Amino acid sequence: MASSSEKMGSAVELGSKIRSLRLRLRRTLDETATAAGISKPFLSQVERGLATPSITSLVGIASALGVKVQYFVDTPSEERSVCRKEDLKFFGFADSADLFARMTNVTGGRQLEAILVRMPTGQHESEVTTHAGEEFLYVISGEMSLTLEGKTFVLHAGDSAHYESTVPHSWTNTGSEEAVLVWVGTPRLF
Repeated sequence: MASSSEKMGSAVELGSKIRSLRLRLRRTLDETATAAGISKPFLSQVERGLATPSITSLVGIASALGVKVQYFVDTPSEERSVCRKEDLKFFGFADSADLFARMTNVTGGRQLEAILVRMPTGQHESEVTTHAGEEFLYVISGEMSLTLEGKTFVLHAGDSAHYESTVPHSWTNTGSEEAVLVWVGTPRLF
């Protein structure tokens, strides 16, 4: 059973998370409370750790701020938040010479996924794909070419690209050595 000081600490921590997110989103107390279906004074008390919302109220607050309830109640842990280099495992697919390693944990509800990609020389251009979301590429070493809607861009170490995934796109290693890049995007199946 939690002591009253532990409960108070939890209420303050929860309130602080709610207030921080609300301020980052530049939402007023009034806007947030109205969208959450609660009163402005009650939301103010929650944010200051003076009141604890019911599950229903917390669901409303989370919805009003565009997050899942877990955002407020899950605490960071190494398993959820950190990927160690010694745990980096490369995998491939039969139809591609590229190797991929997840740089983010695959816990539910994540908005982004990061993949380390190793592209050998002499490969064929990847299949042209489209899907919902956005993608970001950062070239660590080597050279690659990125084709977006038929227009090709050559990227060298230190270059990056950011584009809507709905745009037809493909990539290939155009250099004389392995290209290594970081791909960040909305989670999907490779």
